[in-house]
Amino acid sequence: MAKIDLYDPKWIEMVFANRNKEYGAYKLRRGVTKRNILAIIIMLVAAAIIASIIGIQAIVEANKQKVAVTSGVTLQELNQAKKKAKVERKAPVQKEEKKEVVKQVKSSIKFTAPVIKKDSEVKKEIVSQNDLNNSKTAVGAFDVKGNSDEGTVLKATQEIVTEEAPKPQAAAAPAVENKVFDVVEQMPSFPGGNGALMSYLSSNVKYPVVAQENGVQGRVVVSFVVEKDGSITDVQVVRSVDPSLDREAARVVRSMPRWNPGKQNGSAVRVKYNVPVSFRLQ
Repeated sequence: MAKIDLYDPKWIEMVFANRNKEYGAYKLRRGVTKRNILAIIIMLVAAAIIASIIGIQAIVEANKQKVAVTSGVTLQELNQAKKKAKVERKAPVQKEEKKEVVKQVKSSIKFTAPVIKKDSEVKKEIVSQNDLNNSKTAVGAFDVKGNSDEGTVLKATQEIVTEEAPKPQAAAAPAVENKVFDVVEQMPSFPGGNGALMSYLSSNVKYPVVAQENGVQGRVVVSFVVEKDGSITDVQVVRSVDPSLDREAARVVRSMPRWNPGKQNGSAVRVKYNVPVSFRLQ
């Protein structure tokens, strides 16, 4: 029997000679060669990829070892350098001791105010002026044993005269209450009542020319305080309409006569009061 190349498709023709080639086995046999070659190629490619990966990993590991060796040498050198470093100790700073300076103090005797007594009651003799001039002891407010003659540390004894603290005086009478009330038992009133108040305001208000020309009108509310004597103080505009109208309303309120003061518990008190001043164009 002659040698047959299995990769040559001629043997398939010999096997399927005079047979049904439409059968599936014939088609499968004809594709065996292509499949074998494709499998071999795939195996070779896979082997090449695996070999490349292994080679790359080997190179990376070698580089890591080199880096580790280099780092180890550097750390070793640094440690040696640290060991060789010398630490110099600075000499402790000496603090200067402060010397106490003792001042010379002259001895003195407490001055005693003279008191007029009978000769028989005088116990001590009066020192003459010459004796005082020749004495090294001065006259002061209290007795002091000085060091001007001894040159030693000062030793002084003081006789301090304490005065009695003044006795607290009786509490002053309570100051007159100056509180401003909003509501009291008897509210303040304009002389003649509210009707007279409205009549006074309407007859004394002078409509500002600027407001008339601009057609400004409205009601300004003015706040003020009725004092204990009925006088008007602390005039303020609490509801504004126009600066010109506000000024005129405040002027009229300040010009009002004295009111009847408000009363609380039968006594006159300061009371806050509000009054509306109306401005209307005819």
